[in-house]
Formats: sequence, C-alpha cells, structure tokens
Amino acid sequence: MEKPFINIFWFRRDLRLEDNAGLYHALKSRLPVVPIFIFDTDILSQLENASDRRVQFIYAAIMKIGEELQKNGSAIEILYGKPIDIFKDLLKKYSVRSVFTNHDYESYAQERDMHIKEYLELNNIPFLSFKDQVIFEKDEVIKDDETPYTVFTPYSRRWKSKLNDFYLKPYPSKILVEHFFKQSPLPYPSMTDIGFKENNDLFPSKELDVCLIKQYGELRNFPGVSGTSKMGVHLRFGTISIRQLAKHTRHLSVVYLNELIWRDFYHAILYHFPEVGKGFSFKPAYDNIEWRRDEGEFEKWCIGQTGYPIVDAGMRELNATGFMHNRVRMITASFLCKHLLIDWRLGESYFAGKLLDYDLASNNGGWQWASGSGCDSAPYFRIFNPSLQTKKFDAQLDYIKKWVPEFQEFTYPKPIVEHEFARRRCLEVYTKGLNQIKFKSLLN
Repeated sequence: MEKPFINIFWFRRDLRLEDNAGLYHALKSRLPVVPIFIFDTDILSQLENASDRRVQFIYAAIMKIGEELQKNGSAIEILYGKPIDIFKDLLKKYSVRSVFTNHDYESYAQERDMHIKEYLELNNIPFLSFKDQVIFEKDEVIKDDETPYTVFTPYSRRWKSKLNDFYLKPYPSKILVEHFFKQSPLPYPSMTDIGFKENNDLFPSKELDVCLIKQYGELRNFPGVSGTSKMGVHLRFGTISIRQLAKHTRHLSVVYLNELIWRDFYHAILYHFPEVGKGFSFKPAYDNIEWRRDEGEFEKWCIGQTGYPIVDAGMRELNATGFMHNRVRMITASFLCKHLLIDWRLGESYFAGKLLDYDLASNNGGWQWASGSGCDSAPYFRIFNPSLQTKKFDAQLDYIKKWVPEFQEFTYPKPIVEHEFARRRCLEVYTKGLNQIKFKSLLN
C-alpha cells in the first residue's frame, strides 16, 4: 500500500491550535499535516515524581487538542519513546516531505533537534523551526555594537522601542484546520502507559482577568491576595500565545509587560551565554564562593521547617501546589543562598523539580539574581530580612496563616539561624571568595 504524502507538525512547548507560528506555516503548505506529540523518555526519565503535575498538565492539553481535531475528522498522534526512534517509525508509515516545529532554546532540546534535523536531512526532509514562545529572540534585541545586553533595564528599553504591531500579529493557524491529515482517532497511551499517575489537580485558568492586570502593579508583591495572573504554566507549555498575552496587556499594565520582557531577557541570556544553563555562574568570580554543605539544613528549607514563617510558607506552597508567588520565590531563594550559605544550584534544581511553570532560562536567571552571581543581579551584600519582608508584604499574615497555621505554637521550630549572624557570615564568605579571585588576577 502506498504511503500517504504528508508534512508533520511536532507539538512541544506550543500546545494550542490558535496563533501557533510553526503550525500556521505547516498548514499553509500544500500537503496535509499530521500533528504529533512525543512523550520523550529522555525527559520523563529525569522526573522523580510519578505524580508530576506538569505531565498531567501536558496530557490534558494534548487531549484537548485531540478533541478539537476530532471535530474536523483529524487526529493527533501521541507517541512515547526517544524522538529519533519515533521519527524513524514515522518515515516507515508516511512519505514525509517536511517536518515543522517551533524553536526550543534549552541545551537538551537544541542537541535533540540537531540530531533529528541531521537524520531527516539524510532522507532529504527539511526540518523547519519557527519563533513562537518569545516576542524577541537571539540577536533581535542587542546593543548598537551588536553585543548582547546583560542588564535588564537597557534591554527592556530597546525591547519596547522595537515592539510594534508586526511582532504581536497572530498567526491564523486555527482557521486552517481543514488542512490537517484526515484520519480516525488513534489509540493514545494512558498516563500509566508512560509511567505516571493520573491526578485531579486543578490548574490555573488561562482566561485573562483584565481587572487583575490593571491592578497588577499595586498587588503583585502581596502573596496573601490574588494579585498575579498565574499565566506562567500556560506560557511555559504554550497553551496561550505570548503574542496574544502581550497584545492584550501592553496598555493595561507596564509592570505586567515588564514581566514578559524579563522572560525574553532570560531567554536571550541563555542563548548568548549557554554556560549559565550548565551550572556555571554568569559572573565567574562567584564560582569561588565556599558554600556550606549541610544536608540537614537544606532538607529543612525544602520542607518548610526553617523557623522563618514567610520562607516556610513559600516552600510549603510550592510542595503542595507546584506554584510559588514571585515575591516569595525571591525571599526563599535569598534565604537559602545567603542565610544558609547553601549553593544556589541546589535550590535551582529543587525548584526545577517542583515548579509547574519551570523554565530553565527564568529559573536559572532568578536563582543567579538571588545569589548575586547573575546578570543585572542585586549586589551580593543585599540580603533580604525575612521579618521585614513579612511586615512589608504580608503584614496581616494572611499568607503565613494559610500555609504555616502553627507558626505561633510551641511545635513550630525555632529559627534555623539567627538573621544578624547569618548576614555577617554571608558577607564574610562572599567577600573572601570574591577577593580571592581579585588576588589571583593580580598574580596573573
């Protein structure tokens, strides 16, 4: 039997039919499009929790795409295994003319895509990838001397000066659904089939709350109120278009738009300085800091038993929901690096395993900011005082009472370290580590 002539669209971090750049280009092509999603065993094997919420979120998003396609007599192929092996099988099933997808900027994804592209090109099949998860990428926002920005404020000014309606124009991919390959619904692997448990977690809505966005600048720092959009997971997995979100919010809140610019900024940093995604400090001098190795204290931080209620509330929220308020992310990260003097990489890794909206670029950028080792970071001698942060951002203790209800009881642990002692110790260790680098450079 003759194999069907088709093009493939590979869903990854773009789990939607509407305003999808790569999907639009695929559907504009002259051949019917077979949509696929691959549960990559190389990625899944790194996940320690069989109830990982992110897998459930992805699975639900793919099911929704499948339901939409069925209305049009089409189907998505949900596959499980190593991507290279899956593409070899697809070439046996179809006469593939082109493979379309959207860019993924993380190091593993780039290496994976390079191997897929090389394999496809050996079979005379183009691998076509498009910008979709950011507004500006790579070298699109750089200095006049063509070097990358490493400080957010000038980057954001250039970003805003460059922004116009062209960059926010949606790709009308959803109106081209007739161009999908017609086939009956295919058997899908279950969550159990791919090694994970189904759960009934409720995920944040992707419906935009206009009133919330208008008040975002005033409310975003207070974890005890509903003042953030919780769009992070939808941006992470592409269930909402970054173009759509930027277009709808740019005139409602400058502060909210800045948060979207931070996303682009950290992706640009990861692109221009890929070593930061491989465990190196953006500022190499900070790799000379002598971190403490105290597994007991790290464990207490992880489970929210440090004796500092605002820190413990954040960690408990993260462990229970996969979400942590951004202000509290800064407080908890600073506490680990500077109060406990534990390597920021351990905290980065812990957040990577827990955050529903985990994104390498933003997570790494945030942790390096907290430790002082990153670009545009706070000076190393800026050390958050958890008590003052509580008075400023959770004065009525609403957030703390929700997540640490026993904070006034005798059963609640005493502070793991005294603030002033921790502050002095941090300054001494940081100063010593950074001065050693200066001394070595003088010797050289």
